[in-house]
Amino acid sequence: METNKDTKSIENIELVFLKPEDYQEIKEMMIETYSNMPNAYWKEHHIKTLISIFHEGQVGIRVDNELAGCALSIIVDYDKVDSKHTYREITGNYSFKTHTSKGDILYGIDVFIRPKFRGLRLGRRLYDYRKELCERLNLKGIVFGGRIPNYHQYSDVISPKEYIDKVKNKDIHDPVLNFQLSNDFHPARILQGYLEGDKDSNEYAVLLEWDNVYYEKSSDQAAFKKSIIRLGLIQWQMRLYNDFNELMQQVEYFVDAVSGYRCDFALFPEFFNAPLMSDYNHLAEPVAIRKLAEYTDRIVSRFSELAISYNINIITGSMPEVVDNSLYNVGYLCKRDGGIERFEKLHVTPDEAKVWGMQGGSTIKTFDTDCGKIGILICYDVEFPELSRILADEGMNILFVPFLTDTQNGYSRVRNCAQARAIENECYVAIAGSVGNLPKVHNMDIQYAQSMVFTPCDFSFPTNGIKAEATPNTEMILIAEVDIDSLRELNQFGSVRNLKDRRTDIYSIIRNQTSESSGANIPVHKVLNH
Repeated sequence: METNKDTKSIENIELVFLKPEDYQEIKEMMIETYSNMPNAYWKEHHIKTLISIFHEGQVGIRVDNELAGCALSIIVDYDKVDSKHTYREITGNYSFKTHTSKGDILYGIDVFIRPKFRGLRLGRRLYDYRKELCERLNLKGIVFGGRIPNYHQYSDVISPKEYIDKVKNKDIHDPVLNFQLSNDFHPARILQGYLEGDKDSNEYAVLLEWDNVYYEKSSDQAAFKKSIIRLGLIQWQMRLYNDFNELMQQVEYFVDAVSGYRCDFALFPEFFNAPLMSDYNHLAEPVAIRKLAEYTDRIVSRFSELAISYNINIITGSMPEVVDNSLYNVGYLCKRDGGIERFEKLHVTPDEAKVWGMQGGSTIKTFDTDCGKIGILICYDVEFPELSRILADEGMNILFVPFLTDTQNGYSRVRNCAQARAIENECYVAIAGSVGNLPKVHNMDIQYAQSMVFTPCDFSFPTNGIKAEATPNTEMILIAEVDIDSLRELNQFGSVRNLKDRRTDIYSIIRNQTSESSGANIPVHKVLNH
């Protein structure tokens, strides 16, 4: 992947609604973007009009508070629009009087990314927002006229239709059309004379459509909060790697794969980076694990870059970390907006304490994400029901459990306890572990796992409480969708109501004050190296 912006220097990416005072930045961005089309930028009154008539449709992305990209949209009644329209016609001669809140189609007016920010997949973020907006407003789909800027190179020998077919078959590379197709848009027809002055496309455009499969004709179009969350679990194969870069290349492969399925979260297993310890196998085990801990800062920094670049929240599994000469088992939540948060394993296993000298952490907390509140417990911690109950009381919807188990009976403890946590706390629980064998690494030679997503057991959920399950002991990705609204309904109307029916008059769980802050006292910026 090539980018013009160094992802290591990025601290924050934010999707924002455009404001009239953003105009100067918008103008400068369009001049840079459409450098081969002089004066092809919106005037100030155009932007003000769009914001005034349809505020939700005009969004931008700020990278470290600098406007990096924009998407402009209107809503139209497609039955009243000529299917062979021009850009001027669909925009009402650029007055946008064609916009109507009673329409059924989200029409894309423009999307542009500042050249220096290309390669960060910001365009996909803008398209994902449009899709979510389309679903939230209960519109039939998204439509726009897509330019074909490389067509002028072939116009003497092939028709626009033949050109599109060759782009779809990968015989011709068209960066704009390829991008649209990769984002699930399909060509509907050719529009001739669509955009005046578009010489690169010979003024042709492709009418591209995306269908909203959740559209309900009878809906009253009331706004609702998106509740469907897609999870990507990585069942990681332990294997030897030549170096750090080769390990992270495999990590990026998995991030790229689950991001391609529009997952909101990627979950890696506990100690997925253990193969890097093979170089230190000649050392005593407590020394070797501390040598592995030297990679943690670099790994988390790279994970943060991937979260930003692939627009996905990443739970890094766990890694060893040395703080004030004490060894901890920790992980990081790398958010797609650039934020990073740390979590700790609270209960280390007897083996971790005996062989490595590892200590338990002291932080119990939920994490706020763009998909609601989540909790994260590392392996053995899920076998202590008090922890997840505290997280449930704080509003946790999804509990993520990265784990590492060597035998089937060890795995069964994690699996069965995780499933119990889903039932008793009325939440979803996702577990992901490593599989296979790892030679040349003491204390890490065999692994067994079956990654799964558990649900409560009631009428709105699978009867066995299992939403999805991976093939046991095989490297693979498990993708599953969970519906947060179903949890709200369960809490109010379930056959049994575990959270509501607790007898708090005779028992309760009390959190010690020290558990609210990290005993290791690690500032987040420690791993950023910004």
